[in-house]
Amino acid sequence: MSTLRQAQRAGLPSWLRFVAPVVVGALGVAVWILYVDVLGAAPRMLPSPIAIGNELVLRWPIIGDAIMITATNALVGLLAGSLIAIALAGLAAAIKPIDGMLVPLVAAIAVVPIVALTPILNTMFGASSQFGRQAVAAIAAFVPVFVNVLRGLRQTRPVHRDLLRVSAASPLQEFRVLTLPTALPYLLTGLRIASSVAVIAALVAEYFGGPADGVGTAIATYAKSGRAALAWAFVAGGILIGLVFFLVTSLLERLVSRRSPV
Repeated sequence: MSTLRQAQRAGLPSWLRFVAPVVVGALGVAVWILYVDVLGAAPRMLPSPIAIGNELVLRWPIIGDAIMITATNALVGLLAGSLIAIALAGLAAAIKPIDGMLVPLVAAIAVVPIVALTPILNTMFGASSQFGRQAVAAIAAFVPVFVNVLRGLRQTRPVHRDLLRVSAASPLQEFRVLTLPTALPYLLTGLRIASSVAVIAALVAEYFGGPADGVGTAIATYAKSGRAALAWAFVAGGILIGLVFFLVTSLLERLVSRRSPV
């Protein structure tokens, strides 16, 4: 059950779930300003939100370019990792020996630390190529999509499959009528999780070699040079990427859930 339905059943207005985060965010910014500008107790690398906002406006051309690079790497990784995950999950659901081979492999991929894998891939594909960063994002996105799609493909009940087979339904009709509608919500849940993970992986990958561009590289560069406000402005750019990816996948999930039978 969605949070919106829970709020409605509890007698709370639906607008509250949208207003509450805004109020909490505004209170957080107010406390931040009080701590930095009024009390002056913040460390040197924690600038005022006002200074960060000024840098974000003044340096938007370079921040926007970095956002596009990082977002492109995350998007390519998300799409590639998801397509591979969907294909392998379909094979695992259909063929038991493949399932037995893939499950330990996916478990191993899930525990591989990105910070250890990124320098290897960046060195492997060269300092001028974005492919290493995209590969890291794809590996990060692969696991949640694979796990959720495989779970969704296994949710169909044998009695429903038997009913379709008795009705002389072809394998394609069985997939279209039963398997796909059952697995689709699980796929979109996996994509929603993978979208955030892919952005994080792309940002982390930019810290460890590769081309001298992207949001992650800029954060590291300006933080080391002492330009804290500009570094935090790039952090805001990274947050913007994550929010856009999350909102788009959440919207797709909501649209599909509305069309799916309850």
